[in-house]
Amino acid sequence: MSKQVNSHINYIEFKANDLSVIKTFYTAAFGWSFTDYGLTYTAFSDAGVEGGFEITEDKIVNGVLVILHHENLNLIKEKIVESGGEISLDIFSFPGGKRFHFKDPSGNELAVWCEE
Repeated sequence: MSKQVNSHINYIEFKANDLSVIKTFYTAAFGWSFTDYGLTYTAFSDAGVEGGFEITEDKIVNGVLVILHHENLNLIKEKIVESGGEISLDIFSFPGGKRFHFKDPSGNELAVWCEE
């Protein structure tokens, strides 16, 4: 099987009800470092993989979002749909890039991002 380019897990995003509490916990328990991006998002490092926490007021049921990287969002979006996936959140911009969310045939939601 040939290795696909641009299909690695690049980032993991969690939900959190209180960023201050979550940062204190992961810093004390695991030694993670954090960088805040406004009042609603904090990114972590020193965890073996990069990721972040997004604030939510909702009850957290499955608060993890696995984020893949691809250089061409339109191409991979088309390939996902052709392969039986469903776009759950269309392409949008954020500081540092663009991304979209999709659901696989089992209903798992993931995202794909690229630099601007």
